[in-house]
Amino acid sequence: MAIYKFRITFEDFDDVVREIDIKSNQTFEDLHKAIHRSTGYNAEKSSSFYVSTDNWLKGDEIAYLPSERKKDRVVLMENSKLSGFIEDPHQKFYYIYNFDRPYDFHVELVKIILDADPNIEYPFLAKSSGEAPKIMEQNSPQAVDPRGAAATASEFDFLNEMNFVPEDTDELEAMGEMGINEKERDEDEESEDDEFGDEFSDNDNFDDDSHKDDY
Repeated sequence: MAIYKFRITFEDFDDVVREIDIKSNQTFEDLHKAIHRSTGYNAEKSSSFYVSTDNWLKGDEIAYLPSERKKDRVVLMENSKLSGFIEDPHQKFYYIYNFDRPYDFHVELVKIILDADPNIEYPFLAKSSGEAPKIMEQNSPQAVDPRGAAATASEFDFLNEMNFVPEDTDELEAMGEMGINEKERDEDEESEDDEFGDEFSDNDNFDDDSHKDDY
């Protein structure tokens, strides 16, 4: 039984690498779940492998928990053996995990081992380097988004510090560009108008009095 060694990397995090050895007659579902045993992510998410070109252009889709709209147009991971989609000794697959909050991976066949090791249970994590980024889950502003969302995390941190709750949305939408409530802005402008109006009013009276003194 041949063993495939796949190298898996995040598209945006090249320093996070996993190598997984898996039997050629095992399925894409087996590989999908093995990947997420190594990342700590929840495998029960709608995801897909795509047969890929050397330039990571996506071809045929192999899906896990596909949407109703896709069910008739894709093959399922649990029914798809890896050997049926290997056409190149360096075969590549583009892999999207969790279509609700999609993260992209590159999966490349780097070696074919002709004989399985009887002492190993496959799939087998042969190499693991780099910590998988934390997934940005709802209500978890401290997490890091693998798509490089440092700005997004900062935004959540700001809202968290301000004790933001969803009910505050209307108030935030009412804020002006400078972070000032439009109603407050109008009141401030009226106050400034009154202040300057009073000054000009006093000056007018002063001019009138000085004019009288001349005569």
